[in-house]
Amino acid sequence: MTTKYNIACLGEILWDILPNQELPGGAPMNVAYHLQKLSQSVAMVSATGADDHGKRLLQLMNNMQLSTAYVQTNTTYATGKVNAWMDAHNDMQYDILYPVAWDHIGWNASLEALLTGDDLQYIVFGSLMARHEVSRNTLRKALESTATKVLDINLRTPWYSRETLEWLMDSCQLLKLNIAELELISAWYGAWSTHEEQVKALSSRFNIPVIVVTLGSKGCMGYIDEAFYYQEGQTVKVADTIGSGDAFLAGFLACRLQQRSPAWSLAYANALGALVASRPGGCPPYDPSEIYSLMKIPQHT
Repeated sequence: MTTKYNIACLGEILWDILPNQELPGGAPMNVAYHLQKLSQSVAMVSATGADDHGKRLLQLMNNMQLSTAYVQTNTTYATGKVNAWMDAHNDMQYDILYPVAWDHIGWNASLEALLTGDDLQYIVFGSLMARHEVSRNTLRKALESTATKVLDINLRTPWYSRETLEWLMDSCQLLKLNIAELELISAWYGAWSTHEEQVKALSSRFNIPVIVVTLGSKGCMGYIDEAFYYQEGQTVKVADTIGSGDAFLAGFLACRLQQRSPAWSLAYANALGALVASRPGGCPPYDPSEIYSLMKIPQHT
């Protein structure tokens, strides 16, 4: 029996090389991990090298109960790695090695079948997948799908350009970004006096009905069907911020699939992001019931 997936996450799977340990990561895999924890059926589309790091990633995905059916093995390029460290402001800094296996995700018949299937509701992708022409061409074909396209912007110097980001924003129906990314990108189109004006400018220019913005310790904001929603932050002891935004996005999408209200969805997503920030790495173990202990439940949901 063929597994039916309702979400496909496309892009990088890799190892975050921290000063004292190696942790599995890559924004799309982090999102996939948390969606799987939240009882969604997720297909991770990526590539590893035919090396020890690749075999360990595949084993970890199996341990996470994440399907490896759409993870290609590349015999030319190594499994992706990122040198990562936390700066004085508790923000993660990254050196993303290039080129690697996930830069070479090839289009094939099984991928086409996945992305054109009637069961698929969301395609989640980031801007990093567009940095090499092989994966970029695969992404271009994937974006022809009728599923809702979710762009999780990850501005990692030097791996983005205005031209590429505009193409991706033009292709999505749900955009997730952090406050620094919002400020940088919206400045391309004018001087705005508030974050709400910045969000509206992007929504209008690219016809994006849902935009969510993470505000770090201050919580998050959402612009959903022409209305703004705000959720205050949770106080947690931060272990690191790797993957907290990815967890946020997974929580938000899971709530959207359950047809929760915008306010509830943001409160839940924010709580999951805070929970992950309190533990090391982007894919820490947890029980989904723990999310509710951090969740500040909004009124009128």
